[in-house]
Amino acid sequence: MYLDFFQLREHPFSITPDPKYLYFAAHYRAAFDHLLFGITHRRGFIALTGEVGCGKSTLCRAVLERLGGQIQSALILNPCLNGLQLLRAILLDLGIPAARQDRLSQLQALNTFLLEQAASNKIVALIIDEAQDLPKRTLEEVRLLSNLETAQQKLIQIVLSGQPELTERLTDPSLRQLRQRITVRYHIPPMEPGDIGAYIMHRLHTAGAPETVRFTDEAVESVGRYSHGVPRLINALCDYALMAGFAAGQWDITDDCVRRAEAQLEGRPE
Repeated sequence: MYLDFFQLREHPFSITPDPKYLYFAAHYRAAFDHLLFGITHRRGFIALTGEVGCGKSTLCRAVLERLGGQIQSALILNPCLNGLQLLRAILLDLGIPAARQDRLSQLQALNTFLLEQAASNKIVALIIDEAQDLPKRTLEEVRLLSNLETAQQKLIQIVLSGQPELTERLTDPSLRQLRQRITVRYHIPPMEPGDIGAYIMHRLHTAGAPETVRFTDEAVESVGRYSHGVPRLINALCDYALMAGFAAGQWDITDDCVRRAEAQLEGRPE
């Protein structure tokens, strides 16, 4: 609705995990570097944690985009699977045909594929989103996948991406073998208040906004107070704030626009 008014090519505050909108605040650069290091150095298991809406999915997609043709990847978005279902989902995402649907045949097909990719010096990564929801038996199946290796390297790099509850789950004594194999870990904290204004401008400019479209300092402070530095909440609030600016016919997004946006999000009268 407001795209033409603000001269935007697309919605700047969509909550879809588009890598081009990733803003490299210090913690996000560190998380990106940890993921990239763990995958490219074939460390086997990597754990990425953060609160809901902190941008974990966007980070994972950005790393995959950075690696480009160097990597083959499977992205599991629904972790509520048993071991065999997970294995089938991995093969499907990697485009691996299997002669039969039993576990042994699926593992053999995966292992053959991984060896072929290793011979071509390609990395294979498995990213499991919302990994805190994986059933315990499925977590054990994931651990067993890391046994697919040569004498020199792990054949599949596994990223467990999840909420802080993932860390708590991994303290379970029955999962100690999996916990010991995680050699790269990073927890994404909320965005610092000083980064929020730059984050907002980055997204506006990426979507094509001219320099004259801006959030005032007071508006940015209000966004920070409401969102507590969580990118998904920042996006939701800023989207409504742009709507308020459009309704008022102004390119300066003020504190009043943000307060109107808060009322919309909370379902309160303005």
